[in-house]
Amino acid sequence: MTDDSQDSAQSYAHDARNDDVLVYVNGEMVPRDQARVSIFDAGFGLGDGVWEGLRLVRGRILSLTAHLDRLYEGANSISLNIGMDRQALADEIFRTLAANDMQDGAHIRLMVTRGTKTTINQDPRFVASGPTIVILAEYKRPNPELKARGLRLMTSAIRCSTPDVFDLRLNSHSRLNFIQALNQAVGMGADEALMLDDRGFVASCNSTNFFIVRGDTLWTSDGTCCFSGITRATVIRLWREAGGTVREGAFTLAQTYAADEAFVTGTLGGITPVASIDGRALPAGLPGPVTGRVADLYAAYAEG
Repeated sequence: MTDDSQDSAQSYAHDARNDDVLVYVNGEMVPRDQARVSIFDAGFGLGDGVWEGLRLVRGRILSLTAHLDRLYEGANSISLNIGMDRQALADEIFRTLAANDMQDGAHIRLMVTRGTKTTINQDPRFVASGPTIVILAEYKRPNPELKARGLRLMTSAIRCSTPDVFDLRLNSHSRLNFIQALNQAVGMGADEALMLDDRGFVASCNSTNFFIVRGDTLWTSDGTCCFSGITRATVIRLWREAGGTVREGAFTLAQTYAADEAFVTGTLGGITPVASIDGRALPAGLPGPVTGRVADLYAAYAEG
């Protein structure tokens, strides 16, 4: 991992234990440096698959049911048969954690593709095997330096897609448009891209969900053109249960520039404050008082 990758919203603290992890590949536990999938795999050749990122805290996988619901809903929408039910797949996740003796501080990448094909093309009828299932569990903790200094966001010219073009709720392996957006942001000296929807309203970041704070109210998009984030949904629920107000709806860059605070949410990073947007510093400091309260609520939830 390069030094500048530590500026990413997905950055994490290095942990040497990851050098020797066992990776679940279609039912087998394989040393990390021997984990392989076929070059004819539909996920490798076409991005044909769905995935989830999960977090292990004190022996508990946060929001496991919600993650599995999203995975199976996405797989069903593209007619991908995972080949096992939710409980069986959950058991395989915990088997992977047990094989690595992991009880806390782990991030799990669960990947399901359509499987190996006789040749690489778009037609799912050329699949020659059952699905490819990979479970990669690594020790990952959010980068504390990034949380201390906050993210620098730049608005990308690449838009988030509408559901009729590409439904972000699928959590698809295909991420090329988000990589394009991130490349633009990095090229402008930022850490993460802020992305608009087809109407020009604020939608999402390239790998995280986005919130602004105005007064004591959290603002986030209406959800039409952003990731169906599990952490996003949890933050909305926790803030409302604490008596706070969440405004889910369309808002503009002008309204974003007038925010007191901003933060992003994601499975790995939890709550990460935003320091600036398009070169404009947020006035409330880092973390802002509301962002700090949100982070405390989420930390209490995560620690259980």
